Amino acid sequence: MLKTNDVAPQHYRDAMARFAGAVHVVTTDGPAGRRGVTVIAACSVSDNPPIVLVCLNRENVNNDFFLKNGVFALNTLAADHQELSDAFSGLTRLPPDERFALAEWETLSTGAPALTDAMAVFDCQVIDTKDLATHRIYFGKVTGLRVGANLRPLLYHDRGYRVL
Repeated sequence: MLKTNDVAPQHYRDAMARFAGAVHVVTTDGPAGRRGVTVIAACSVSDNPPIVLVCLNRENVNNDFFLKNGVFALNTLAADHQELSDAFSGLTRLPPDERFALAEWETLSTGAPALTDAMAVFDCQVIDTKDLATHRIYFGKVTGLRVGANLRPLLYHDRGYRVL
């Protein structure tokens, strides 16, 4: 039985750990600089026009690169990308250049780095943002798309990687 009460942050995180989500690396490059971040909080908004959204923590000032550059690429990871996911999540504490050196990238029409062996890449122009609590939601109009090999996706569930 659900009770109405205050929801403690840790209890909320414990419940959210029950969500299974596809793992992505969202990247940007431009006047503000190059940046990449591992995310689970990404999804489709519309197919006409094609729009995706990505949620990034505003408390990390480096995530402002996405806003200042105005572009991003959403790179969907496969099962063999776990090391890359760890690097871009910050777990390995590698500097940004060393994170990017772990894989092969190409530059998309927006200027955002795209993982060459990603399952899918969505090249996006930021068309809107919404600040809410600790996060900023980026809405990106998909200006380019590449569908890669149909591999086993890398998922995150119950605070660990899973493979479908």
